[in-house]
Amino acid sequence: MSLLEHLEELRRRLVHSVIYLVAGFFIAYGFHEKIYGFMEKPIKYALAKHHQPALLNYHNPIDGFNMYLKISFMAGCIISAPFILYQVWLFISPGLYKSEKRFVTPFMMATVGLFLAGAFFGYRWVFPGSLDFLFTFNKDFNPLIEINEYTDLFLTVILGLGVTFELPILVMFLALFGIVNARFLWKNLRYAILIIFIIAAIITPTPDILTMCVFATPMLVLYLISIGVAFMVHPTRRRRKREEAAS
Repeated sequence: MSLLEHLEELRRRLVHSVIYLVAGFFIAYGFHEKIYGFMEKPIKYALAKHHQPALLNYHNPIDGFNMYLKISFMAGCIISAPFILYQVWLFISPGLYKSEKRFVTPFMMATVGLFLAGAFFGYRWVFPGSLDFLFTFNKDFNPLIEINEYTDLFLTVILGLGVTFELPILVMFLALFGIVNARFLWKNLRYAILIIFIIAAIITPTPDILTMCVFATPMLVLYLISIGVAFMVHPTRRRRKREEAAS
């Protein structure tokens, strides 16, 4: 396609993605109270465990409405993510070989699965553990937790881990277009470890080293998996496989 045709195709995919996102938002808003109840469970459990009133606070009458809009938008993003990812695939697929287009289903399943795995890991273990540590550390003080601040903390941890679990997908695209290769990733492993711990320190809600390591460990494992992914999809290896199949 020409440049204008590429731009037209990009515009079409963006319009479709926005439509899916808006639809996801309205679907999620229909269940905003249930979504908030799901979000509220970790903090209620932590407050009850430390013998504190299991109620959150607000400063402005509009805070609750804004919070419901925020969580509905985030939930809408998650709901619409598979459809938006499919639009991304439709945009890049013309640049791939026919044999590579069969990876659309594994790509979709891996992308959604990795994000959900990261979010579940955060919701089930990291976030409750962080809250327990923080309440234990602040046991001499009375908590006054505001709903928007709690929502921001929850989304930072859960979505942050969900996004970081997408590392193999990011590396797959970089390797697919020849930007990085397995040798480069392995050679720069020590720098990757440093960057991973910096990212873990940023998104970790507590200052202790143990929680930061809990964040960083799965990221390191995913980085090592990404090296194998880069080796499999790099253009050099793909070209070699085609040459072997032709000979």
